[in-house]
Amino acid sequence: MTAAQKQQIKPLETEFIGRGEVKGFKLTQIKVTDWGFIYEVVDGGRTYYEVFLKRINTRYGNVSYPSSKQFSKTAWWTRTLEGAEEKLNSVKPKGA
Repeated sequence: MTAAQKQQIKPLETEFIGRGEVKGFKLTQIKVTDWGFIYEVVDGGRTYYEVFLKRINTRYGNVSYPSSKQFSKTAWWTRTLEGAEEKLNSVKPKGA
């Protein structure tokens, strides 16, 4: 991917109300790295954190939010922000 193509990639929203599998959930971006994200998820009275690797969808020119099929592979959830930060650091690519 060229530098010009990277600049045209639409990033994930920093805050949004979920659709589809997470319909009605409030999602807020907590941390962004070169390789992944942490989002706080509020579902009614419950709060948890999702950690996932950055996936660029070249077909649509955006960063993709993970589907439920990606959890345990390239996406994970945890009850605490500390656990989310540990997970994000544990999946850090070598050299990053």
